[in-house]
Order: sequence, then C-alpha cells, then structure tokens
Amino acid sequence: MEQIVQAITKVNGVLNNFIWGPIMLVFFLLVGFMFTVRTKVFQITHIKDWLDVTFFSIFKKGNKVLRTDDKHSISQFQSLCTALAATIGVGNISGVAVALALGGPGAIFWMWLSAFLGMMTNYAENTLGIKYRYKNAKGNWVGGAMIYIEKGLGWKWLAVIFSVFCILASFGIGNMSQGNEIANGLKSSFGIPSWATALVIMLLVGLVIVGGIKRIASVTEKIVPFMAITYIAGALAVIFLNFTNIPAAFGMIFKNAFNFSSMGGGVAGFTIMVAMKRGISRGVFSNEAGLGSSVMVHSASDVKEPVVQGMWGIFEVFADTIIVCTMTALSILCSGVYDFSAYEACAINNTALEDAGLLSGVALTSAAFESVFGTLGSKFISIAVMLFAFSTILGWSYYGERAIEYLFGLKAVPVYKILFILVIFLGCNASLQLVVDISDTFNGFMALPNLIAVTLLSGQVVQMTKDFVARVKAGKETVSGEDIA
Repeated sequence: MEQIVQAITKVNGVLNNFIWGPIMLVFFLLVGFMFTVRTKVFQITHIKDWLDVTFFSIFKKGNKVLRTDDKHSISQFQSLCTALAATIGVGNISGVAVALALGGPGAIFWMWLSAFLGMMTNYAENTLGIKYRYKNAKGNWVGGAMIYIEKGLGWKWLAVIFSVFCILASFGIGNMSQGNEIANGLKSSFGIPSWATALVIMLLVGLVIVGGIKRIASVTEKIVPFMAITYIAGALAVIFLNFTNIPAAFGMIFKNAFNFSSMGGGVAGFTIMVAMKRGISRGVFSNEAGLGSSVMVHSASDVKEPVVQGMWGIFEVFADTIIVCTMTALSILCSGVYDFSAYEACAINNTALEDAGLLSGVALTSAAFESVFGTLGSKFISIAVMLFAFSTILGWSYYGERAIEYLFGLKAVPVYKILFILVIFLGCNASLQLVVDISDTFNGFMALPNLIAVTLLSGQVVQMTKDFVARVKAGKETVSGEDIA
C-alpha cells in the first residue's frame, strides 16, 4: 500500500509541476496579454465603465443589480458574490503568506501582474459564458467553459474532460481541503473537536445547497461582503498602525521583483524567477482567471449583454487579488514579523522554514495580526479562515453541480449533492495532504481545455467588445447594457 501511495505521489508531483509550472504559467499570462492588447487595454481604458457597472452601481438609487424578478436567474451582484465565495478563500490568507515566505516580496508584484492580465481572461470567459448559455428543463440558465467549448468549438470531448476535472476538483480543493482548514483552525484556536465541526458544516452546507443556486446566492451575497469588509478592515488596521513601514514594504516588493543579483552565481535565492513563479501561481490560484470555474455562476445572472457580465468578471479578479491579497501582503510586510534576510537565507541555503524557526502560511498572517491585536489577532484569522473556507465550499458545490448536470443530466444532481455533503466529514477528520495535492493538480488541469477554448474563440470576444463599445458611443445603449429608447 505504501508503495502505491509513493507511486501516486510521484506521478502527481510530475503532473503538478507541469500544470503549475513555467510553461503553463506563461500560457496563463499570454492569454491575458492577448485579450489586453486586442481589446486595447480594456481594463484600463474602460476602468470608469466597469467600476460604474459593478461596484458603484451597488450604491445607486433604483439600481437593478442587487435584485432580480426572474425566478430562474440570480442578480448580477449575487453572481459576483457567489463567484467571489469560491475565489476569496483560505489562499488569500495563507497562499499570499506562502508566496512571501518562499518567493520573497517580489512575488507580490508578479501576483499583481497576473491579476492585471487575468482580469481580461476572466472578462473573456464570462462574455463567452453569457453568449453560449442556455436554459435547462427547469428553466434555469446553464453556462460554463464546457458549454462554450462544445457549442463554440464543437469539441464535446474536450468539454467532457473539463467537466471531469471540475468534479474532481470540487470534492478536493473545493470541499475536503476547505473543511480540513476549518476543523484545524477551530480545534487549535477554540478546542472544538473536528467531528463536531464536520457535523455543523455538513448541516449548514446541506441546508444551503439543497435550495439550488437561488439559495446559494442569497447566502453568499450576505457572507461575502461581510467577510471581505471585515478582513480588509482588520488588515488596514495592521497596516496603518505601522504606516511608517509602508514605503519600505513597497520598496521591497518592487526591488525584489527584478532581483537579478543572485542569478549569475546560480544561487537559488529570492531571484526574479522564483518571485515570478510564486507570485504568478498565487495570483492564478487565488482569482482562478483562466480556470473557467467562476463563469458557471456568472452565466446564471439575469444580465442580457455579455460584455456587461464580462465587466463583473474584471471586478471579481480586482477584488480578490488586487484588494484582498494585497491587504494580506502589506499586513505581513508592514507589521515587522517578516524578516527578509532570514527568509532569503533559507532560500539560498535550501533550508526548511520550520528548521529555521520561520513562519509561513496562516501562521505568518496570524503573527502579523497578533502584533497589533494580541491573541485576538490569531482568533480573528481563525474566524476569517472559517468564513472564507465555508464560502468556498458553497461556491464549488455549484461548480461541481453544473459539471455533473452536463455529464449525466439533472437526475444525477441530487446524488452529487449528497456525496458532496458526506465528503465534508472525511475532509474535516482525515490527514489529506496527498488528497489536497492531487486536487490541486485537477484544479490546474481545468485550465488547459479552457485556455485553449478562449484562445480559439478570442475573435468572438473582441468583436462583441467592439460592437458594444460602438453602440454605447452611438448612444444606442447605456454602459450597463440597457437600450436607449
């Protein structure tokens, strides 16, 4: 049995190194760069438009983005919150800290770059998602990467591959690993037994997902804004109470992002290549731009204009990475708990962080918050991890549901939901490192068929964008996609 586990671990290591390796990460960036260039840097030239359509529209009197009268759809705001429920997760707290610990402050710059380009990849996914979506037997909108792969390219076999990887990832990264994070956090901070945590999560998740996308969306639109605003407020407190360190933090980020000093001697320190790999992979893993996952929930929106939902996709990446991940990074760098020279020495000498007594992941972020809030800081992070992980479970349950329906039809969905709920107990109570590693690989492999599809369908995205901009300029349509009488 041990030999089988070792063999699986070895094979998975090879596959994981490929899918999250330099070649694929460059592929992610090139796709985002292509859409950025072909849409004339839409995320910058139309920044006022996409902020007006998304964030600022929430506060406008008589806005139509918060609610919908369509019983088979969810509102544009609900689609954003459900997508963010899956993307704003434990990785925003622990993943950024890991990137800093292993890749240096420069990793944050490359995380920003991947998000900047990823905005347009997510834009393209959501635009195609709305164009090719359809209504199922229950009258609900169905869309996603597998839909535009089949209908846009005519490659059902590739759509099937994407769906299989999505289902596997939903049980792993989207379920078991999140439950494990919640159980471990509550056990270490509050002494709550893992089995008790598992039962409560199973009950809560069951009550939500049994109601379908409408109930999931109604829950996420309350949880996501609360948890994001609360976490950002806590991070801002850490940052501004150490405001004198802000210039130095940004200085480290930009200096280390282009650190060629160690490369000539072949030293594996915090060089530009290490920073690039850690930062880009962190950005992609966090906002999921290019994976084709969040487009499934965006496609359930009541929106009529594909480009409008694409703009919600831009804001999703912006909120997840540019805002939340940056808050985590600056909290760590400004608080004084991050000793650059110590982490660099570990990288140069190839020393394990724990052997050097250095923190990483959630522990590093907790230390930053504890520096300001004391022991309440670690409890605050534990609760944040719990909320982030719980929302991720809800979001990924819908992704898996859509993939199951695509492969096996509506009759298979209740079976999937039952299995999804049961697997939570295993995730909370088992040692899952291999499962998490394999799930990470499945998660990454969702990107391959999706990136191929959006690249081959890029002409349609560019044309839809040009047509929309032309109609707005001609006064035939508002930026929000409404016809002008």
